[in-house]
Amino acid sequence: MKALTWHGKRDVRIDTVPDPTIQHPTDAIIKVTSSGICGSDLHLYEVLGPFLDAGDILGHEPMGIVEEVGAEVTHIKKGDRVVIPFNVSCGHCFMCDHDLQSQCETTQVREYGSGATLLGYTKLYGQVAGGQAEYLRVPQAQYGPIKVPEGPKDDRFVYMSDVLPTAWQAVRYADIPKGGSVAVFGLGPIGLMSVQIAKHLGAGKVFGIDLVPERLAEGERRGAIPVDMNQVEDLTAHVQEQTDGRGTDSVIDAVGMEAHGAPVGKFAQTIAGFLPDKLARPVFETAGVDRLSVLHASIDVARRGGTISLSGVYGGMADPMPMLQMFDKQVVMRMGQANVKRWIPDILPLVTDDADPLGVEQLATHKLSLDDGPRAYETFQKKEDGMIKTLLQPHGPA
Repeated sequence: MKALTWHGKRDVRIDTVPDPTIQHPTDAIIKVTSSGICGSDLHLYEVLGPFLDAGDILGHEPMGIVEEVGAEVTHIKKGDRVVIPFNVSCGHCFMCDHDLQSQCETTQVREYGSGATLLGYTKLYGQVAGGQAEYLRVPQAQYGPIKVPEGPKDDRFVYMSDVLPTAWQAVRYADIPKGGSVAVFGLGPIGLMSVQIAKHLGAGKVFGIDLVPERLAEGERRGAIPVDMNQVEDLTAHVQEQTDGRGTDSVIDAVGMEAHGAPVGKFAQTIAGFLPDKLARPVFETAGVDRLSVLHASIDVARRGGTISLSGVYGGMADPMPMLQMFDKQVVMRMGQANVKRWIPDILPLVTDDADPLGVEQLATHKLSLDDGPRAYETFQKKEDGMIKTLLQPHGPA
């Protein structure tokens, strides 16, 4: 089969690799009909090479048609249409029983002290082959796959793999009061869906903060008050002027380590990229490598007693944090990988609603063949061609 594979910094390719097979009775094989390129995939493209091997298959936002199931997989069958959560979770351990599927004790990667295994996401998270491929082996398929109805196009459902539950959790963790205010940093797919979900759940003022004109325009279309960082000299003052001098009740950081600015973090990322893997890994595991400008801005913008929700991925173990400011402002901070299946009962009725209340059918700006994957990564990384969300379609339009 064809698959999109990692070969080095800014070097992803389409390779021919062996078709996946059932390895355990809890496995399933799906024919991938759509697979998203996620902002966190850019961390693999740019930063996290020390935890990848040449030929690793990328992608953690797939859906498709069931081809085969293992003996212990009974809730889906050949021919079913399914979405695959990016967390690989068992559904029966202590953590899964507490709706913390991203911390699944069955699939935790203890070698690195990490939570649940993730599809297509480095040795840190299990080094399981990802879904930017023609076919995918799905581990823990007795629990993970989400069966969806026939009929509506993939756009309605594919974002349940990651984008929608990540944004839903970000909004829930932000604890926005009814009619309250929230600042959303980063209007990529997660940020845009956070805007839409926050409005849907009753937020009042939603500020959408970004640098890219088309993303700001899309955020405004979805109900945000756009804030162009290229045009605002003092962000905190700008937001406070519109929130009775206090700042927002809540903040969602949907950017993470890819933030502009923070030259020390950028330097550390760059240096680590030139080191042999054995030397680079400790830089990520024990050093401050993140570009923390957005996190610091989030703390500034939040009102005293406010809540900050982190959905953007950070990677450094020793990044400097403004603890005095955080303590003095008495902020609450919540974060973590999305617990996908925790939120599906809330999301599924919305994506099957003919009115499309979350606007999922308008999220993808590009639908491309799998062969176009390497070019799509480059375009996405450079934020060119108006690219906000790309769906790869390995078997043609779905």
